[in-house]
Amino acid sequence: MKKLILLIAVVSGFAMQAQNENNNTGIHVTGEGIVKVAPDKVTIKSQIEHEGQSATSVKSQNDEVVDKVIKYLKSEGIAEKNINTNYINLNKRYNYNDKTYTYVANQAISITLEDISKYESIMKGLLENGLNGINGIEFESSNIEKHKVEARRKAVLNAKEKAEALAEPLGQTVGKAFMISEGSSNNYQPVYGSMRIKGSADEASNQETIAPGEMEISIDVNVAFQLLME
Repeated sequence: MKKLILLIAVVSGFAMQAQNENNNTGIHVTGEGIVKVAPDKVTIKSQIEHEGQSATSVKSQNDEVVDKVIKYLKSEGIAEKNINTNYINLNKRYNYNDKTYTYVANQAISITLEDISKYESIMKGLLENGLNGINGIEFESSNIEKHKVEARRKAVLNAKEKAEALAEPLGQTVGKAFMISEGSSNNYQPVYGSMRIKGSADEASNQETIAPGEMEISIDVNVAFQLLME
């Protein structure tokens, strides 16, 4: 009986070792898939700011401009869901030169335009209604998930191509994949930094101030393939 138990243990040990060796046999590669698309949406990260001696006065000035800006955007058909307040601040600012205090009121509003062609005219209208700061411009795609699916497909095919190129000099071929996982994912896009608006609305309307170009959607996948002898 003891011999039988010992024999079963030995056979089981060899089976587990063979299974582990089989699981560790293969080729591991990383594939990259890139899709370039033209953005069809733009988000304007704007700021309205006023400074003065009275907290009540600067807050009132700021609120008045914010009200005008929001009413203007709605009159231009911008959906309410595309007009979002990011923050509202009222701070006391100390001037170290003359040792005096002033009050600063500001409010940040993100405005998403689902039609990029409206950017110049909307920006002109924002200036005319008192907007005086831009924290950034971001381009987007309304079909981002669809493009990610295509990027994943390209990444997997790229991984297989790499694996085949590595196996060929060894006289081996690539079999089925036995492990796959998604790595990093990036959406590269042109982003404009913050700026203060000092020009007039007329000056802004006569300039082309954005060039959307292309967004680059990149996804990495890690794949392990079986290696087969030819």
